[in-house]
Amino acid sequence: MTSISRKYRRAVCTGLALAPLVALTACGSGGGTDASAEAGSGKGTISVWAHQGQKNEASALQNAVKSFNSSQNKIKVDLKLIPEADYTKTITATDAAELPDVLEFDGPTMANFVYNKKLAPIDTYVSARTMDNATDASKAQGEVDGKHYGLGMFDSGLGIYGNKKLLDAAGVKYPTSLSDAWTAGEFTAALKALKAKDSDGKTLDLQETGGYAYEWGTYGFAPIVWSAGGSLLKDGKAQGALDTPAVISAMKTFQSWKTHVDPNTDGNAFAKGRVALSWAGHWMYPAYSEALGDELVVLPLPDFGNGPKTGQGSWAWGIGADTKNAKAAGTFLDTLLDDANVTAMTTANGAVPATRTALATSSLYQQGGPLQLLADQLAKPCGDSDITKSCVAVTRPVSAGYPVITSKFSEALNSIYGRADPKSALEKAARAIDQDFSDNAGYKIP
Repeated sequence: MTSISRKYRRAVCTGLALAPLVALTACGSGGGTDASAEAGSGKGTISVWAHQGQKNEASALQNAVKSFNSSQNKIKVDLKLIPEADYTKTITATDAAELPDVLEFDGPTMANFVYNKKLAPIDTYVSARTMDNATDASKAQGEVDGKHYGLGMFDSGLGIYGNKKLLDAAGVKYPTSLSDAWTAGEFTAALKALKAKDSDGKTLDLQETGGYAYEWGTYGFAPIVWSAGGSLLKDGKAQGALDTPAVISAMKTFQSWKTHVDPNTDGNAFAKGRVALSWAGHWMYPAYSEALGDELVVLPLPDFGNGPKTGQGSWAWGIGADTKNAKAAGTFLDTLLDDANVTAMTTANGAVPATRTALATSSLYQQGGPLQLLADQLAKPCGDSDITKSCVAVTRPVSAGYPVITSKFSEALNSIYGRADPKSALEKAARAIDQDFSDNAGYKIP
């Protein structure tokens, strides 16, 4: 396995799932919610499904289950790990009646599973303490129409990693916090200044090998849309939100950066010092920190006019809609989402803790920690619709139509990066998204 493939496997396991989500669109009968979950006795055996990610992550989950089972004798958890590459497809293909009592899912897939009657609201079954301790960003990802269907053990975040030595050598002044983020123009100027001091003129890594026509395209670069004052979807429509003049202009700027980008085919462009800047997520911190040490700085994404923005969201946990023992499922989730297990999991995978108390004591993300910026971003959540200048962390659209939204946007982004006209590409994507929503009655969940 090459370093590139290892890197993107790590991204899938610890930050977000980068695989396409289009297969979700046609699943199930749709149009309903809450199905037939029953509280049950709160005792007995419950089934749990989870994706099998990296080894350390799987071990942390297995240890959590083992500890829960040995701590009491009323509830026994039967854990089934499913290979990550097959996981979402497995849930999609499984009838709701055959799904487990508790299941993990990638955040953006949640609304589609709710629409197809595969998840039940968890508000009644997890404790108020668990809900209150969840970060606002985690709760935003898990909410549909005022009900929560999922909570995560961890979250994710984006930033620009910088090589302080190379930035200083080029005389580039860089931001130190969210409040002084580069404007898009300042970021472009920084690239040009760095180019003057670079032997091949390639000064930026945009994680090209992740593939922009997939989920990395949406997660990694929808923040440009949001920062330009646009949205992937607004009031159920993409036209007039995704293809505004400001978004088109922002995408032209993104397109112009390509001349500065190292294709990074060996995965070492930033770690080896070939480029001074890398647009990437929290999952790259371990490798970058090891390579650069004190020369590593973590910066916010550039501001296109509506404030700097970041993607957020990751794997979450919910209750199967047809469970007959939701009370026991909720008891298990209370334990799984406590500080001990959240800390163990985020120590294993390096992700951002999704509970307030674990986040506050994290050596990486607490105040003064090397990744404090990512925590500061998540502390200013936008949700998926009220994307103002003052908020930062935006949830990808909580919609049953998300698979089509991400497919069409990422296709447009990929074509724009390949020199297509941004206006035409964005308008085409917006029309396709709106046509799909029209064909499916807006994916409204009663």
